[in-house]
Parts: sequence; C-alpha cells; structure tokens
Amino acid sequence: MSLQAFLQEIEKGLPSPVYLLYASDPFLHREAIESIKGLVPEEVRDFNLEIFDLSAIGDEGPSFEQIIDIANAVPFFGRKKFLILENSQRISQKDLKKLELYISNPSPDSVLIMLHEGAISKGLRALDKELKTIALDIKETEISYWLKQRARMKGVEISNEAADYLIGLIGPDLGLLSAEVEKIFLLGKQRVDVDDISDIIAGNRFYSTFDLVDALREKDAERVFRIYRMLKETEEHYSLVGALNWQYGRNMVSEDRPAGDEYFYQVFELLNRADIDIKSSGRTFPMEYLLIKLLRLQKGHSPSW
Repeated sequence: MSLQAFLQEIEKGLPSPVYLLYASDPFLHREAIESIKGLVPEEVRDFNLEIFDLSAIGDEGPSFEQIIDIANAVPFFGRKKFLILENSQRISQKDLKKLELYISNPSPDSVLIMLHEGAISKGLRALDKELKTIALDIKETEISYWLKQRARMKGVEISNEAADYLIGLIGPDLGLLSAEVEKIFLLGKQRVDVDDISDIIAGNRFYSTFDLVDALREKDAERVFRIYRMLKETEEHYSLVGALNWQYGRNMVSEDRPAGDEYFYQVFELLNRADIDIKSSGRTFPMEYLLIKLLRLQKGHSPSW
C-alpha cells in the first residue's frame, strides 16, 4: 500500500529533504498533514512547522521565493524545520524553476513536503527523480485492510466481515469511514463484529445498501424506491453511489457469480455517469434515473445472482 510507504517515512522522521505526496482524496492530504505535525513538538510548532497554500501565491500568501527563503533559514532550537506546500499542482512555470534550483541544493535543516491533488502534473513529473515521490491513494481493494489497521491503531480489532459490512453501509469514502471508526472507539469495545456494526452504525436505519442491491437483483421496483427513500434521509447521494459501487464490485469478484463481465461493465458505466451528474448538478434525479436504469439492466439476469 502506497500510504504504508509514507507512514514508514514518518517513522524515520522524514529523512529526505524534499517529498512529493499525491492523492485524489483530500482526506489523505489532511491525514498526511496531521502525521507530519506529530513530528514537531507542540512547544516549537509555531516556529518549525509552516503550511503554505500555493493556490494563494501572489494573493494572500507569501511569494514562492519567500517560501524558499524560509526553507533555507536556520530553524529554531536546533530542530529540523518542516514546510508543507498544499495545492502543489498549482505551481507556476516560473516557480517551478525556483523549486528546481532549491532541489539541487536543499537545506540540510529543512524538509519540504509538497501535497499534490490528482495525477502528477507534467512540470513536477520532470523533477520526479530529484524528489521522494509517494502516492497516498488507497485502492478500493485495500480499503478493508486500511480500515482494520486504522481501528487497530485505536486498540480495536474489527473482523473481516465487520469491515466489509461497514464499507457496504458507508461506502468507500475514507473520511466517513474514519469518522465511524472514531464512533466505534468511543464505545470502549476491544473487538467489533457485524452485530456491533449493525447496532452502532446502522442505529435506527431500517435499510442498508445491501438491501438496495438485493432489491435491484430481485427486480422489485417498489422495494428499491422504498429503500432509496429511507436511505436518502441520512445519506448523501454521492455516498450512495459509492456504496453501490462497492457492493457491485464485491459481487463482480465473487467466485460463484453467474453474471458476465459485460453486465458489470454496464453497471459501473451507469454508476460512473450518475456520480458525475450528481456532483455536477447537485440534483437528485440522476440517482433516481440510475435506479431505473439498473432495474432495466437487471432484467436480463437471474434474480439469484
């Protein structure tokens, strides 16, 4: 897991002078910042930890040249200084040259950490060999492992079945899953199973996305929309799409699935379109239209799938 490589660097105190951390999920950037903060004692954090937003360069924040000057300055109390540059994908061509110059002779007393959203931009990719580059993104197949590890750090063991059940309820949103782990931790349980998740997380919720997928495969339109009406009271539409994506993904890798690859290709294409429509329009009809499309698609397949 790429995130694991970053955590190993944290354990070593971030020994490289310049890092490029990239991820598509802003939650992972926030987590990285918190991990870096942990390397700096609170009493000197105001002096030896700096966070800059490169999207504010030339407006509210300092110039890139000033940031480099701070990196080259001697840190207080003889400790290492950490500089975090958010939104590094926004770096200008002019500032890229200044960065390249700094990388050629970095300060031995500072660590420059660049947080990049999405795939690495062309300009920074050209400097890849000069940087310690780490991808923070977690694959969907790794989310269950990540969830169990996160709970273990809190002193809680989550069974495989409970982890999968929680992801099925919440979806693959790491921020939401992290919040649910916090809820579980506050209960003081050392081990958590499916029944615990059902009581703790589901609460008064009568239905989950498990039920929604069951209703879809049974082609029960009335039940599908009854469950949807209940779920939309407590879930954001993009979270529902993410949870459906997870459920269908699990069905796809199931050894006894009779549905063909073409069917799943169409399912994921519909889910992707709905996700884009919901995020771009903010309206609810893409979700309802998605359910209608999934019901129609299901008619060519056995309800026992």
